[in-house]
Amino acid sequence: MTDVPDARPSGDGGILYLVATPIGNLEDITQRALRILREVDLVAAEDTRHTRRLLEHFGLALPVVSLFEHNERARVPGLLKRLAAGESVAVVTDAGSPGIADPGYPLVRAAVAAGFRVESVPGPSAVIAALQVSGLPTDAFTFVGFLPPKPGARRRRLEALSRVRETVVAFESPHRIERCLEDVEAVWGERPIALARELTKTFEEVLRGDAHQVRAALVPEKRRGEMVLVLSGWTRSSEKARAQR
Repeated sequence: MTDVPDARPSGDGGILYLVATPIGNLEDITQRALRILREVDLVAAEDTRHTRRLLEHFGLALPVVSLFEHNERARVPGLLKRLAAGESVAVVTDAGSPGIADPGYPLVRAAVAAGFRVESVPGPSAVIAALQVSGLPTDAFTFVGFLPPKPGARRRRLEALSRVRETVVAFESPHRIERCLEDVEAVWGERPIALARELTKTFEEVLRGDAHQVRAALVPEKRRGEMVLVLSGWTRSSEKARAQR
């Protein structure tokens, strides 16, 4: 576990806020998120340049420090000291909710262990948005973050997930989506899937069908932007269809 300061807060420590930000459309930011960002002493951001543009858009001026994959653990002790001094800190990522396939978890874990108050300021989520519009079952789902980038590991991961009964939601990058869909086609066969790209943005698109159909519909000039895969869960009929292939 990340080292934490020896001194525990005495009850008047600051609050760590996990603030969700828009995944595309700036109108999706919540009133509570704006209020919290006005009130905190510091913003810890995945990309400081991106976050400063967001803050400037809403007329907010406050200190911003970086908090991303490669410096997060080193940042934790300093941020905990600021919380211990009574300052409040907001964690934001480039889009969506901190800690969900994005930076945030090590800091949250350390803050909880040190006895600080941690609050979620919920808002836009690419996972939920994609699931909602997929046309696939939404009563239960499994979110797996980003699929492995290497072909062999990705195929093995998809094979393991192919037996999950719930709908599966995963992130994928634009430059890997073609080969990823080839792997999904090989493993999922004709089971229905959906691919959502550019959610809430001007060129939002949702492709539905089996993996072969979705791959055929994803023309090269549209292989850009953040992508979310939604894959139908395992059923007896899907297993039977796969066996007959």
